[in-house]
Amino acid sequence: MKVIFSCHVPFSLAHGGAQIQIEQTRAALQQFGVEVEPLRWWDETQTGDILHHFARIPTQLARAAQQKGMRVVFVDFLTEQGSRSRTRLWLQRLLIHAGGRLLPRSMVLAFDWESYRLADACLAMTPWEAKMIAQVFGAPRAKIHIVPNGVEEIFAASQAVQRGPWLVSTATITPRKRVLELAQAAVLAHTPLWVIGKPYSETEQYARDFLQLAAQHPQTIRYQGAVTNRAKLAQIYREARGFVLLSAMESLSLSALEAAACNCPLLLSDLPWARTAFGPGAAYCPIAGPRRMARFVKEFYSVAPNLKPPPKPMTWLEVGKQLRGIYESLLKTSR
Repeated sequence: MKVIFSCHVPFSLAHGGAQIQIEQTRAALQQFGVEVEPLRWWDETQTGDILHHFARIPTQLARAAQQKGMRVVFVDFLTEQGSRSRTRLWLQRLLIHAGGRLLPRSMVLAFDWESYRLADACLAMTPWEAKMIAQVFGAPRAKIHIVPNGVEEIFAASQAVQRGPWLVSTATITPRKRVLELAQAAVLAHTPLWVIGKPYSETEQYARDFLQLAAQHPQTIRYQGAVTNRAKLAQIYREARGFVLLSAMESLSLSALEAAACNCPLLLSDLPWARTAFGPGAAYCPIAGPRRMARFVKEFYSVAPNLKPPPKPMTWLEVGKQLRGIYESLLKTSR
């Protein structure tokens, strides 16, 4: 079995969770004997059994792959859509259905809505996403498979240690992650916060504002950039008093899963992805300004030592095994 991976955004242009997901999924599949290679758009001799696309696959690409005899699998990163209210999703569903009937064919194709019905398998990272792609985008339920992100063994096998005084937040320094607002809330709450991550560009105003705030409050905000050593990061999660991620939108946060694997108490934005992934195993904060957030951060800091550990996430090896089973099932089924 040969699987071809493809995605829209080159790793050299944007770091983040998608890169980790793709790299770890490939490594896990290879351990189960699945041959995986990236799509070589310039190589007309490349062949494969499965085209696995990360993001919503262009309809024309899906059709072309199927015409070559390949099965098509994709996982859409529904970061924004998955964070919308039920009312907004209902309106989006109406617009998609109306657009499919009223808009010119060329315009409909540009949105790639048809990909959900055309693909051989649509992957969702949470039950919430599975429900959404069925109801909003019309993906046939028989084609939907829930395959969450995983964690590396180094997090799953980490050992308990005494926890320290710092809350930790691991995220890219960008407005969507609301790291600046979290830091402002921590200052207001007089709660020590260790931020791990880096901006896409340190020249962005948002990043400069965060760096300035961290420099002004070194006793409260600890910032030393990204931690690339995975063993060190697992140790930080084990020693942290709690993990905080109050982003405005997410799909399924890898850093939250890694913290959960280390039994670190979680404070997350009150969004559907978090509720379906962690349920009562996490504390939640509404999307709000720093002053209101400060109350939730301060309360979480107080109760974190007494909270039950969050549910254990799957490892990447378990994810790879699940994907291999999906691939094998598709190859046994006639389209």
